Formats: sequence, C-alpha cells, structure tokens
Amino acid sequence: MNDTANGTSQSFDYDLFVIGSGPAGQRAAIQAAKLGRRVAVAERMRSVGGVCLHHGTIPSKTFREAALHLSGFRERGVYGAAYKVKQDITMADLLYRADWVIQNEVDVIRHQLNRNRVELFEADASFVDANTVRMDGGDRRGSRDVTAEKIIVACGTRATQDASIPFDGRSVFTSDDILALDRLPRSIAVIGGGVIGCEYATIFAALGVRVTLIDRRPRLLEFVDHEIIDELVHQMRRNRVTLRMGEAVKDVEIDNDTPDGAVLIRLASGKVVRAEKALYAIGRTGAVDSLNLDGAGLEADSRGRLKVKETFQTTVPNVYAVGDVVGFPSLASTSMEQGRQAACHALGAEYAPPPNAVFPYGIYTIPEISVCGQSEEDLTAAGVAYE
Repeated sequence: MNDTANGTSQSFDYDLFVIGSGPAGQRAAIQAAKLGRRVAVAERMRSVGGVCLHHGTIPSKTFREAALHLSGFRERGVYGAAYKVKQDITMADLLYRADWVIQNEVDVIRHQLNRNRVELFEADASFVDANTVRMDGGDRRGSRDVTAEKIIVACGTRATQDASIPFDGRSVFTSDDILALDRLPRSIAVIGGGVIGCEYATIFAALGVRVTLIDRRPRLLEFVDHEIIDELVHQMRRNRVTLRMGEAVKDVEIDNDTPDGAVLIRLASGKVVRAEKALYAIGRTGAVDSLNLDGAGLEADSRGRLKVKETFQTTVPNVYAVGDVVGFPSLASTSMEQGRQAACHALGAEYAPPPNAVFPYGIYTIPEISVCGQSEEDLTAAGVAYE
C-alpha cells in the first residue's frame, strides 16, 4: 500500500497492524483480512485471546458455573441448604473445565487467524513512530521492526494495583490472579463493590466461603435500578456475605505470624476486617506501559486509556484504539463491534455503525443481573414517565 500524501510514496509491510488479540483485536484483524488486506497481529501473552480469555470473562464465568454445579447451589431450594454435589470441592475441581474451555478457545482463535491469513507475532509490541512497530520476541526470537499504513491498539487492561497494598499472589490478589489460589480459603475480604468485586463475592459465598465486601460508596452498582440491587443485597446477606458499605480502606497488612498469612484490613472508621485471603477489585488500567506511546505521538490518561473519536481514531489519524483501553463500556461483545468498525473506517470500507447504541449489561453475580437502557432513577430525574 502506498501513501501518496504530500506527493511522496511509501511502501508498508502491512495495510493494518493490530496490537492485541483479545475480542477487539481479533475482530479488527479478521474484518481487515476479509477486505483483502495484508494484516498482522502482535500478542505479548503466552497465547492468543487476551485478558478476556486468560484472566477475565472466560475463566471467571466458567469458574462461576463450576461453583454453581459442584456446590449444588441451584438445587438447594429443593434438597435443602446443606445439599452439595461434591463434599470436598478443590480449586482443581473448579478450574478443570476452565482450562479445557480456554484451550479450546485458543485453538478456535488461532484457526480463525490462520484461515483468514492473518500473520501472528508472539511478541511485545511498541511504537517506533506512528507507522512503525517494534516487536520484541525475547531471547529466542529477538526483535524486528515492521511498518503499517494503519495501526489499531487493542491491548486491553490490567487490574489496577494500589502501591500501598501488599500484593503477593499468596494472601492478597487482584482479579487477574485470584484464580491462582491453591485452595479455597475459609474466608475472603473483597475490596471494591463494582461488577468484578460483586461477582467474585457471590461466587465464593456460594462455595461456603465467608465473604466480607468492602466499598467506600454507600450503594453497590449505582448504575443499576436500586430495586434490583436491593434484591441482590438481600440474596448476598442470605448467603452470609457481610457488607461494609461507605467504608474506606486505610491500610492492608499481611500477618506473617500466622501459617497462611492472614490479612488484616484496617478501615478509616477504625474497624478491622480479618480474612484468610483478600481480593483487591477496584478498577482496571489500560495496559499501555510498554507501548512507547510517545513514539507515535500518543498520550494516555491517568488510567491508561486512549481518547478516541466516534470512528475510534486517536489524536494520530492513522492510529486507532478499541476495546477496554478506550474505557466505557468495556464489554467483550461491544469491543468486537468496535474492532470491526475501526478496521472498516481505517481501510475505507463501508460499514453501518448502530445508531445511538444502547448496550446491554450482563452481570454474573449469583443471582445474575441483566439490564439495558436507563434506570428508573435516571428516568425519574429526567422527568420521563415510565412503566
């Protein structure tokens, strides 16, 4: 492909280069390939699929289904609260199917990329300039530079880590590594009452783990109808989840004098929460640290997110960004559509973006929640009559 701007001609290695192989990156690359363009994808993780497949949506939801089945949670209304399919549930039991599902999805994604002749590089990608990407494949593969007329950043996010929290992957976890637990704890404290925090709190509670959920806000999931959240809170309390709402965390300490390294969480109110394990689930940050955004003339905000136009173009016209790295709504299904639209716009193909799209939310708590559109509180504040 030639760039004839300003009367110059430049040859590129690829028409489109995608950084990241999660849902947004996959769809962007495959859409571009179906338009007959030369496409490549760089993935820095051990395998394709991104955070969604390896740490986020797929493993956590498979973990949830295993928890519901093995704990007999769905059948307890019939057989009694003590009913279990399996009496001694281990992490290996819970993750057995997750491992199978992940590997199956990896195979599917690789097949799709191969079938569409998308070249895959297993390497860390970083910008040299707005049209050049340097790929570092480590000691075995070395590094090389490639050029592309258009570049799409679909690098996803990572769990936010507060510098004051002693993350050790043994007693204190983030949502990216919580499933690396070697066994089910007797108790766990979840810091953060957002979607991820609520999901894991209810999953562990269904498994009989004593859960304490801590959040500085007075209510859980403010964007959902209060009536629905009131019912969720009722169900959480029925399952012996202790809620500490309106409570800020002052500090977290690992008690190394105990065999399992119990966690002490001191709240600003003076209360102390003690648990065997702790999950810090407050926010996610764009995984842009290693991209050398300055090289392309880009700048991320304080949460690692890139600002984009409706076309998903960044402030650098030939560089696009899609998926979780652009922020709201951070949904896998939405990210896939963003990738498709960005690829079409970047390559000059016609496409039909959905008009004023209203995104549905699926929240995989126990019980699960689905919402679409405005809440009753939003409608009331706007003076809109509703039924």
